[in-house]
Amino acid sequence: MKLYYSPGACSLAAHIALKEAGLNFEAVAAPTKTHQLPDGTDYYTINPLGYVPLLELDDGMRLREGPAITQYIADQVPEKNLAPANGTLARYKLQEWLTFIGTELHKGFGPLFNPNMPAEVKQMAKDRLVSRFTWVNGELRHNFLMGENFTIADGYLFTVTNWASRVGVDLSGLEAINAFMARVAARPAVQAAMKAEGLIK
Repeated sequence: MKLYYSPGACSLAAHIALKEAGLNFEAVAAPTKTHQLPDGTDYYTINPLGYVPLLELDDGMRLREGPAITQYIADQVPEKNLAPANGTLARYKLQEWLTFIGTELHKGFGPLFNPNMPAEVKQMAKDRLVSRFTWVNGELRHNFLMGENFTIADGYLFTVTNWASRVGVDLSGLEAINAFMARVAARPAVQAAMKAEGLIK
């Protein structure tokens, strides 16, 4: 398998999932600014949409969209419990979290990464994100989103929450989220993924 990623982007969640799963894969940097692969290939020839992540399977099939990719990865190693079994209520709860993180948090950061966005729009985006993160803070009653087991939803939440300090979203008062971030950051697979992307030494 090949994972196309951009350092620190949402593709980090898939990178974490692969490391947690212990699967063999090749990580290929596809920077979102240049869209040029290390060998000079134009990334748009791999993914016409131009964004990451993209997972290329051994048979050449390609999967886009982080939540689909991470669920595929989890299902390759059910014994790792990175996702509940398909068809169970717990699986739908996992998909509920993946959808919430994708639509309410991940997309909410969009205006903050756009240098052309007016300051008042950026402030509105920050305020909305803080309100959403405050809600998540109240839901984090266990070590992880789904209870005591780390799942792919935790890798996704960790990835997008990492963006907050970069764009001035103040989460300092959210104790449960900050404890969660420290717990996830300490996981060996998370550290391995972050080191591979040059995010930590």
